[in-house]
Amino acid sequence: MRASRRRRSAGIAAALTLALGLSACAPSAIDTVSAPPQVEADLGGDTQAQLVAAVERAMALTGSAGAIAGVWVPWSGEWVQAFGTNPDGSAVTTTDAFKAGPVTRAMTCDVLYGMADDGIVDLDDPVTTWIVGFPATPVVTLEQLCDSTTGLGSYQPRLQARWEANPTRPWAPHELLAYGLAASPPTGAGTFVNSDAGYVLLGMALERASGDTAAELFQRYVFAPLEMTESSLPLRTAEVGLSGTQSVLTPEGAPDCATAVDLTSLSPSAGFTAAGAVTTAGDLGRYVRALATGLRPFDGDDRFGSPIPVGEGVPTWYTVDGGTFQAGTLVGQYGAVPGYQTVAFADRDTGLTVVAVLNNSRASAEAIRVLGWQLAAIASKAPAVAGETAPPSGLPWTPEQMDGDLASVAICPVP
Repeated sequence: MRASRRRRSAGIAAALTLALGLSACAPSAIDTVSAPPQVEADLGGDTQAQLVAAVERAMALTGSAGAIAGVWVPWSGEWVQAFGTNPDGSAVTTTDAFKAGPVTRAMTCDVLYGMADDGIVDLDDPVTTWIVGFPATPVVTLEQLCDSTTGLGSYQPRLQARWEANPTRPWAPHELLAYGLAASPPTGAGTFVNSDAGYVLLGMALERASGDTAAELFQRYVFAPLEMTESSLPLRTAEVGLSGTQSVLTPEGAPDCATAVDLTSLSPSAGFTAAGAVTTAGDLGRYVRALATGLRPFDGDDRFGSPIPVGEGVPTWYTVDGGTFQAGTLVGQYGAVPGYQTVAFADRDTGLTVVAVLNNSRASAEAIRVLGWQLAAIASKAPAVAGETAPPSGLPWTPEQMDGDLASVAICPVP
């Protein structure tokens, strides 16, 4: 097991302490959350105009009819805005719930670290301690599942067509795991392979170790401590306000950006602890800020202390560890499930936070990552309000660079 987890100071001189009335079943020592101080003001008009332009361009390039984005800049202000409409013609609102997709993976790792802090599991427990029948060699530990370094395959490519044909069909976790094992059994290579099946297996193990359901564990270790009252890990059906869609393909196999099918009804059981959470922009912003700046007693620098490359040929500042991606000083997650693309990142040093969701999943999931990073680059340049000081911008990219990257993964004509 790694060294004992330490609370991260994050270099913040002052903190806003939010008292939480938690139940007796809450994890030990979680009774308050100290949040980075946030100026209570709207971001300036010029900054907002740049953010709006970035989201609208991403919507056009991905064929998304709806979107929600939020940016919180501690020294400057905040901005949350909804864009477009749902398939039924209703306007998207800033409080609409949506599927968090792969951001769920960071939350599953939160449960792991919380349970380790409570002495229920060890990070280096072999998964076979808790799951009977899983291959014993190579040894796969709970921490390796969180880091996605086991080599276990992904089930989504094998099930995508079935989901589209029958979205409401419920899926048991062991079914999802079986498809992941069929794609690739564990290799023990130690390199990063973004495996949805690995996070499903981790969720199954944590259920066995605790005797509780994954939904109960998420509530205890993730949602309740951060007062994420609009978030949940539903089982069969999800109540969402932002509908999820996917552009249809023409007979030639090209995306038809004017026509999309509604995939909102896809059962969240298809994602389970890899991609099944439901949240809102406000809850997600609160969550990723806490994740990045280490606000909970089970958070520690060691979780992100051994980053490895995301892949060959990527910049050295783009790494992965602890169920999250690190991009410069940003920590977060992103990805897609049928109907949605979601991103959430926050700065470890300043607390700057960005979240966004697009309601069309046909484009590469890299589109939402690029949008999130573009929003962060814009926000990092926001001027400080009176009495505040803007920190030096430390992101290794510019909004213009991200704009070019977004165009490179576009599925619709560049406006």
